[in-house]
Amino acid sequence: MALAVFDIGGSAVKYGKWENKQLSETGQFTTPETLEEMQQEMKNVIATFGNDITGVAISSPGAVNVKDRRIDGISAVPYLHERPIFDELEAALGFSITIENDANCAGIAEMGLGAGQGMNHVAFVVIGTGVGGAIFINGQLYKGAHLFGGEFGLMVSRNGRNLSSNGTAVNTAGRFSKEIGEVITGKELFERYDAGDKAAIAAFDGMYAHLTDALYNIQVSIDPEMIIIGGGISARPDVTEEIRKRLYDQLVEFGVPGAMPKVAACEFLNDANLIGAAINYENLMK
Repeated sequence: MALAVFDIGGSAVKYGKWENKQLSETGQFTTPETLEEMQQEMKNVIATFGNDITGVAISSPGAVNVKDRRIDGISAVPYLHERPIFDELEAALGFSITIENDANCAGIAEMGLGAGQGMNHVAFVVIGTGVGGAIFINGQLYKGAHLFGGEFGLMVSRNGRNLSSNGTAVNTAGRFSKEIGEVITGKELFERYDAGDKAAIAAFDGMYAHLTDALYNIQVSIDPEMIIIGGGISARPDVTEEIRKRLYDQLVEFGVPGAMPKVAACEFLNDANLIGAAINYENLMK
């Protein structure tokens, strides 16, 4: 069985062919302006994969309502929402399809083949331009009563802003840029941090503090055995180590060091959503 796999993003759609637990023939195209254009682009990609494709697995933004076969909520791709998107794509592409939320797909990849293998209770926290994530209980994805399970970026921090605002390098760099009157990226802010710039160190100290507060609350409410850190920031080993140290210190401060989970970086970065979408298809079609 070979699958055509797509990861829909606000600016680009990544794709690949999944066969024998391997991802190949990857590429991307600019996210189309309409569903009709999206369907045609997908058809074009599938045609290049040959005749052995048996299904289509999709990672998508939004609150994916598998039961009702639609995508609720909002995202940067508005035409995906509040319509019978599962049925429309199956009719247009001529294959059975599965769709799951992008952060959930990344978590499924880690649980199936990555850092979360063998674990039962896991919180997967994705730190990118915002903060997202996924929750796994007894090895199964937990989506919640309203499909908001794992929406960690909506957690409100002590300053009244949410974690997506407070807990990312992108937004930390944005605030830092306003303070110094010079536009710098998250990567450039990390370079200043690595060089020992005191202002940059202070900026990241604030970011880590907000992340630690959120992870502490996740830990004492869900009590996962592992927290996996995902997103581009996880490529820096010092980030995961700093989060691990601060979380332990906070658990000690409040008298519950025995609740300390394993904290690990994700194993899949750019391909996580594609791999997770494929595993999700295989799990659902067993």
